[in-house]
Parts: sequence; structure tokens; C-alpha cells
Amino acid sequence: MTDVANRSGDETRQVDRFDQRRAQLARSALVTLSDLGYARTSLREIAQNSEFSHGVLHYYFRDKVELITYCVKQYKTECVTRYDRIVETAETAEDLRHAFGSAMAATLREDARLHRLWYDLRNQSLFEKVFRADVLDIDETLELMIWRIVDRYADLLGKPLDLDRSTVYALFDGLFQQGLLRYLAGRDGAARHLQDSVERVLARIFTT
Repeated sequence: MTDVANRSGDETRQVDRFDQRRAQLARSALVTLSDLGYARTSLREIAQNSEFSHGVLHYYFRDKVELITYCVKQYKTECVTRYDRIVETAETAEDLRHAFGSAMAATLREDARLHRLWYDLRNQSLFEKVFRADVLDIDETLELMIWRIVDRYADLLGKPLDLDRSTVYALFDGLFQQGLLRYLAGRDGAARHLQDSVERVLARIFTT
């Protein structure tokens, strides 16, 4: 019985080490992927721009498709936790509205290249079937994240919302993608404009 438990513990530790290594490789790969995008990046090029060899990357990821989807999933999971903290800590509707707008503007300024990679992957899924299941999974995660924000805002206001979840997500995702394009184009005030738009739209959808 002890031998079985020891083997099980060793296998668990091996899986944990494997997952930790994949996460480490993904963080390194994100730099190159977010700079060059999907189409212009190969595993060999990622290896050349990191401390890991091409063989090591191939050991942990079957191909570029698996690597890029893993990278984006990992980053978007981290994003979700930031917005969930807003839901947990906001005490008034005004606090939540300002915190939401501020968070959207901050991530635009700080992580524009990483968000660009996400939209690149989502666009690729329109042409390459291999991406679609993962993209839909990530998209649903983000949709739920936005819905938790809006649902909490409704609770704090004490008002119902006559819009479905996918429509609400489309509104804020569209604002963010538009803001990202403006920011990457060097438009002055792009982040501030996004923050104002997010706060204004969140307030307006409850005025009807």
C-alpha cells in the first residue's frame, strides 16, 4: 500500500513539474508571439528569442498551435482574476463603474501587445478550424468575466438588465478592440477615451 502511495505521489509531482515547465516556457514565448503575431512566428524563432532550445519547446508543446493557445489561455486566466477582484471589493455602483473603466484602460496601456495576440488568434480561428474550440472556450471565459461585472453593477444599482450575456460582452469587447487599434496607432488619449466610453456605456445600459 505504501509503495502504491509513493508511486502516486511521484507521478503527481512529475505532472506538477511538467505543468510548471510548460507555464515557464509559455511566459517566455509570449514575448516573441506578442511582438510578431501568429503568422510570422515559428517554434524555432521563439527558441532563438528565449533561453530554451527548439527541442525543449517541441518536447512540451506539439506545435505552434498548441503553444499559442496555451499562452493566450494562461494570460486571459490572469486577466479574469483582476476583474473578479473588482466584483469582490466594489461597495457601490459608482466604485465598480470607475474601477472597471480604470482596469480596462490600465490593461490597454500595460498589455496592448498581449491583447493584440488574442485578437490575432481569434481572427485566425475564422480561417483555421484547429483554433476554434480553444478560441470559443477563451471567449466564453471572457464573456462570463464581463457578465459578472455587469451583474454585480445591477445588484448595486438595484436595477434589472434587459440585455443578454453575449450582447453585453459584444459591447465591451468592441469598445476594447477599438481602443486597442487606436492605442497601437499612437492616438493621443486612447486609453482615457476607452475608460470614459466603458464607464458611460455601463451607466447607459441601465437607463432604459
